[in-house]
Amino acid sequence: MVLGVRNPDIKVPIVFGFSGDPVEAKLVTSFSRPGGNLTGIAMQSLDLVGKRLELLKEIMPSLTRVAILANPSHPGEQLELRASRLAAEKLNIAVSYFAVSSARDFASAWPALLQARAEAIVAFPDALIMSQAAAISAFAKQNGIPAVSGWSEFAEEGNLLTYGPNLRATWEQAAGFVDRILRGARPTELPVEQPSSFELVVNRRTATELGLILPPAISMRTDRMIR
Repeated sequence: MVLGVRNPDIKVPIVFGFSGDPVEAKLVTSFSRPGGNLTGIAMQSLDLVGKRLELLKEIMPSLTRVAILANPSHPGEQLELRASRLAAEKLNIAVSYFAVSSARDFASAWPALLQARAEAIVAFPDALIMSQAAAISAFAKQNGIPAVSGWSEFAEEGNLLTYGPNLRATWEQAAGFVDRILRGARPTELPVEQPSSFELVVNRRTATELGLILPPAISMRTDRMIR
């Protein structure tokens, strides 16, 4: 949106919803002081990676080996990987890491993942992972390996569960930035926010296909159950 001033030195304000770390991506200088013409919502939350592992452990108490699928070029991926390793260590889960930078990389990741004897998959949410959600689901079901991630569409495509931002609520939260800018605020004055609403989405049909029994505590906490 343009603020209606014809001075060519004034940049167009941009409100983003970004899946990674906007500081690492150089979209902003910092969360508290964006420092330019961009601000918005950063959807990456390092606390959530541990929650997803905890959910897996609740459903699969004997879980000892997890494969992480992630895009190494996604800003903030290394921070998320470090947080995952720390959370997995507390749960006595070994982590194997598989980098996928394009759709072609998944073909070579599958046999390596099987060789690592992974018992579950944690996929870091970004556009690449979501574009391959159906392929991940097909592989997971064929090999009896449940997969989890952070955006609801991943579960909708047939994977076991997602825990992360409620995307509809997040876009509504982003609309608040637009409103404030239209009222005269500058992006540099509006700190980057993180989502305020989260959801647990579970695909019960997939759980049944994988032979998993959902504990009552999981079912009670689920915001949306896909049947």
